[in-house]
Amino acid sequence: MSQKPAMHGIPRPLVKLNQAFIVISVLLALLTGLHWILALPLAAGLSGLIFGYNPVIRLCSPLLTKPRSAYVLEDPEQQQFNQKIAVFCLAGGLVSFLAGWTIAGYIFTMMVGIAATVAILGFCIGCFIHYQWRMYTYRRKQAGLHK
Repeated sequence: MSQKPAMHGIPRPLVKLNQAFIVISVLLALLTGLHWILALPLAAGLSGLIFGYNPVIRLCSPLLTKPRSAYVLEDPEQQQFNQKIAVFCLAGGLVSFLAGWTIAGYIFTMMVGIAATVAILGFCIGCFIHYQWRMYTYRRKQAGLHK
């Protein structure tokens, strides 16, 4: 497996700004009852997954005060995995609220809000899941080689 050069990573402050955008959107949607607010981080996340252009990250890039290489760079593959989880939960929350499934809406929305908050604080749940999945597939592959 080839590794991408470090310059292709995403500066950690931009990742944290994206997470903060999710947290703020979730809080606003839950506190105001305006569940359409969830469509904002959902659209940004979908844009990042489909087109490779996350407007939150792109619009905040000029706020970086140092060269990219001066920041801890996050793995784009890992961030894509995390974004898929966030998009799934945001979509699940928004669709649930629109369908009148309030409990499911709160569950999906709170899951993504809590995960983004915990990530801002330093523990990435998506990273943990991704690592466990990769270890599981590696062990399965290794077990298959020894049969």
